[in-house]
Amino acid sequence: MKPARPSRPKRLPLTKRLPLTLRRDPVAWERQRPTWREARPALIADALRRAQARPTGNWYVVGASRELRPDRPLARTVAGHEAVLWRDAEGRLVAGPGSCPHLGAPLRDSPVRCGTLVCHWHGLALNGMPFAGWEPWPAHDDGVLVWVRLDEVGAEEPTARPAVPGRPAAAGALTAVYTAVGVCEPDDVVANRLDPWHGAWFHPYSFVDLTVARTPGRADESDSFTVDVSFRAAGRLVVPVRAVFTAPGPRTVVMRIIEGEGQGSVVETHATPLGPDALGRPRTAVVEAVVATSERPGFAVARRAAPLLRPLIRAAAGRLWRDDLAYAERRWALRSSGGFPG
Repeated sequence: MKPARPSRPKRLPLTKRLPLTLRRDPVAWERQRPTWREARPALIADALRRAQARPTGNWYVVGASRELRPDRPLARTVAGHEAVLWRDAEGRLVAGPGSCPHLGAPLRDSPVRCGTLVCHWHGLALNGMPFAGWEPWPAHDDGVLVWVRLDEVGAEEPTARPAVPGRPAAAGALTAVYTAVGVCEPDDVVANRLDPWHGAWFHPYSFVDLTVARTPGRADESDSFTVDVSFRAAGRLVVPVRAVFTAPGPRTVVMRIIEGEGQGSVVETHATPLGPDALGRPRTAVVEAVVATSERPGFAVARRAAPLLRPLIRAAAGRLWRDDLAYAERRWALRSSGGFPG
C-alpha cells in the first residue's frame, strides 16, 4: 500500500493573498457619476481660506533628507532667497544664504569638505557658524524632509521647529519623495488637493469608484475631507481604501489612509514658493513625501527593496503631478487674468 501523499496547503485566492479586490460591474469613464455639483467652488475656497490662516512658524520645506550628500550642498531658491543646506562635521543640518558674502559666488556650486562648505571662487570656508557676513538660518531635518525657517519671508511668529504632520515611524515605513515645479502659487497647489472630486475623472489611470463621503463644515475643527476610492492595480483588480485629506497649514495638504490596505500611511504634499521666472510668473515647488506602512508580513520585504521601489513610487507620483500641475497652472493663469470662476 502506497503511503499517502502529504496534502498541500490550501492556496488562498489572489485577492486574499494580496491587497486586491476584484472590481465588479465596472463603469466606463464617461458613464461614471458626475461630481461637478458636489465640487462646489465656495466649499473649496472656504477650506483653502482656513488653511491660509493657519500658522507655519515661517518654516518652508526644501527637499528630501536623502538629497543631502556629504560632498555638496542641497540648494533651492525659496521665495526668491537662495538657500544652501548641508551637514557640518558633527552631522548637524546647516542652512543659510546661497550667495557667498565675499563676491556673491553661487554656493550651490561649491563643494563640501569634512562638513565645511568651501566657496569655489576664492576659498571662503563656512562651517555653519556666522562668518565674514554669512549668517546661518534655522533648519530642521525630520528624517524624511528638510526644512528652513525664513522669518523675513514668513513674517509670522517664529517657532523652534516646524509643525511636522504625524506619520508612521520612518524606521518601519517605506518612504519616497517626489519634487516637481510649476508656474503657479502655493495656493493653487493646495486648492488642487482640496478638490478630491476630480480624482476619478482627471486621473482614471490611477483612481476609480471615488466618493467623497464627508466634507468639512465651517465650524468643523478637523476640517477634513473623507474619501472612499480604489487605486487601480491591473485590469479590474483594485485596492479600495478610505482616506482623509487635511490642510494643517497654508502650504501643506496631508492624505492619510484610515481604512483598508496601508492603514496609517500618509502622503504629504508641500508647496514651496520659489520666486518668479524670467517672465515674472510665480514658480512653486511641489515636494511630496510618501510614507507607506502595512501590517502584512510581506511589507518587511518591500522595505528591504526600498531602493528599487522608490523610483517606481516617484514615477507614479510624477504621472499624477503632470496632470495636477496642469490643473494648478491653469488655475493660476485664470486667477491672474481675472477669469477664474471659483
